Amino acid sequence: MSHNLSYNNHTERILNIQLVFNTSHDLNSCKEELKMKKLNNESGFTLVELMIVVAIIGVLSAVAIPNFKKYQAKAKTSEAKVQLAAAYTAEQAFYGDFGIYHSCLAYMGFDPANEILSRYYAIGIRVNSNIDNTAYASATTSGLAPVECADQLTAADGVTMFSAGKTVGSTAAVVADAGTNFTAVSAIGSQATNNQTFIIAAQGHISTDKILATNNSVFQITETKVLTNVRSGY
Repeated sequence: MSHNLSYNNHTERILNIQLVFNTSHDLNSCKEELKMKKLNNESGFTLVELMIVVAIIGVLSAVAIPNFKKYQAKAKTSEAKVQLAAAYTAEQAFYGDFGIYHSCLAYMGFDPANEILSRYYAIGIRVNSNIDNTAYASATTSGLAPVECADQLTAADGVTMFSAGKTVGSTAAVVADAGTNFTAVSAIGSQATNNQTFIIAAQGHISTDKILATNNSVFQITETKVLTNVRSGY
């Protein structure tokens, strides 16, 4: 009887050892399996996934870059508005003194020539003036200097219009040459009764995509302070 109990205890211990061994082996197998799965999960992107990412970046760039360029160009148009507003103010002050408008912008105090390197826009009146004799005589009586602001004044850079000097890319700025580069419509009325009018123009390159005299940016302002964007230029 004692022998059988001893044998049974011995058998039970062997079975327990085997159970522990099997359990330990199973745990080790599970750990190895989890480790392999973890390694598999840490694998890099597939070629297809990388191609999708590249395609998405390409689409976003195609949309964002042109919009950013337009935003930059649009920001430059503020220069034309500021310059035209200053020219308009000078014209109105001149009218208050002499009762007429004229194209002698430098004489009346509007002279942005010293800012040429910071301006994208050429600005001014690019046509010759032909002021009505009666209106002009009245202006000279009020103190207008005929030598500096003649009734028949030839359009010229630094007198009635002013060149730009700031470039866009490698494109030269618009030169105030009264026709070839500075082509925007401007005008000065005869200043006779019912013809006291003016149109001051600003024209410039603000985008590398629009660098021709026929497609660059153009603004105009009139004696009634109507500001018009004739062409966006971007």
